[in-house]
Parts: sequence; C-alpha cells; structure tokens
Amino acid sequence: MANKKDLGDYRRDYESQSIGERDLDPDPIVQFGRWLQDAIDIGAVDATAMTLATATGDGIPSARIVLLKKFDDAGFCWFSDSRSQKGQELEANDQAALLFHWRDMSRQVRVQGRVERLPAEEAEAYFHSRPNGSRFSAAASHQSSPVENRAVLESEVRRLKELFPEGNVPRPESWIGYRLKPAYFEFWQGLVNRLHDRLIYRPHQDGWSIERISP
Repeated sequence: MANKKDLGDYRRDYESQSIGERDLDPDPIVQFGRWLQDAIDIGAVDATAMTLATATGDGIPSARIVLLKKFDDAGFCWFSDSRSQKGQELEANDQAALLFHWRDMSRQVRVQGRVERLPAEEAEAYFHSRPNGSRFSAAASHQSSPVENRAVLESEVRRLKELFPEGNVPRPESWIGYRLKPAYFEFWQGLVNRLHDRLIYRPHQDGWSIERISP
C-alpha cells in the first residue's frame, strides 16, 4: 500500500506532576477555570479552542474546532450558524461533547451534556461586538451549504459592505448562540510512562462526585 505509514514509534514523553482528588476543586466549573487560566498564563495558542462533537439523530458523529466564548455555572457557550452541519445535528440530537487540549501542559478536559440555544439577545449582543470583517463574513455565508467558488462569497461580502458602509450589517437570524449544560467532566493530566491521571466529575445530590479512573 503506497500510502501506508506506520506511526507506532511517534511519541513524546510527559513530564508533568500528578494530580489527586484533593488537588481538585469540588466544583468542576471552578476547576476548569483554573486550568484554562493556566493555559492562558503560559501563552498557549488558542487556549479557548475546543473540539465540539455532535451526532445525527441516528448516531453518525462529526467533530470540529470552535471557540469557547463564555462559561459559568450554567455551562459552556459558543456562537455559530444554525444552518451548519453542527447546527442541524444539534437540532436532531441535543447531546454533545467538548474537548479542550492544552498540549504545552499535557492536559485535556472532556465535557459532555445537553445543548440548548442561548436567548436571541445574547447572540445579538455578541454579534455586534465582533470585528466588522467577521460580521460581514457571517452575514455573507450560508454555513456548510455548497458554493460555486470563493469569488461568490467575496462578491456577497462586497455587496453587503456597499449596503452597510458604516459596518452595521444586521445579524442573520440563523446566527445564534449555544450552551452545553454539563453532566460529566473528565480532567486528564499526562504523566511519565503513560500512567496518566484521569479524574471525573458526575452529578451527585446537590453537587458533584469525584472519581479516579484508570488511564
């Protein structure tokens, strides 16, 4: 097979310190905030980038990178076009997963839960806080739909700029916000010899339980 490539020897060593249950905050949102801030503090590239995994109604999965825009006790939020593949899949199946990977710290966080739409006023406020170029691009694009070529998109952007020379292009109704309401967390710390730390949170009574699982 001409395109076969064996990657069995491609690996790197992990040199981080172990974490234990006592090192974690009882609240996984607080713990996530600490790890995210650590990533920001060391200058990790795209520290707020997360893999968003969705699935169709009959379980066919897909994944892509999106940017976390805010998080709080209610969940993790991002914005996108509801006509996109992920938007259509979330309409059919509201269960999804997030993955944050901070390579420089050998850390990952997995989050699973149900996704809901944010109120329209939140999408409106965030849309108009974006740079002009991002707003024109969002208004010109029917995300995930076929397009003849790039020139078509660029032409639509020019048309919108002529209509709204001050940059006040309206938010498309399809450009909305989403929130994943977490029901499961896993905090993963890479360690030497692949004996990694994996600590999970699950809802328990009025809070969360913490459990260690094997690497």
